[in-house]
Amino acid sequence: MEAYRDQYATLFNNGRNVTVIGISVDPDTTLASWAREEDFPIVFASDPGGKVGQTYAAYDEKNKLDNRSLFVIAPDGRIAYVAKPFKVLTPSAYTELAAAVDRLAPVPKPDSAK
Repeated sequence: MEAYRDQYATLFNNGRNVTVIGISVDPDTTLASWAREEDFPIVFASDPGGKVGQTYAAYDEKNKLDNRSLFVIAPDGRIAYVAKPFKVLTPSAYTELAAAVDRLAPVPKPDSAK
């Protein structure tokens, strides 16, 4: 998650029209404390029973964990990009993620008429 925090401005256009939600089976108190300590600009949600992860085939039943799947949701609510798993140590994974976000929430062009 630190990579998302550290690359937030680049990957998610400083959050403009983009909401990032990290979902984990960890308790909400643990997630809230960690998010505060690490200064995350994203939202975390607790999925203690793995129900959200199971719904999106992002749950590892054997280890009782949500895996590192990544979903980008379009403004119309459809899933526009999926990385299963998201390869946090692979630079090209971030390039692909940034491109997916840019397609959905492009950076505005400077107004040259000013």
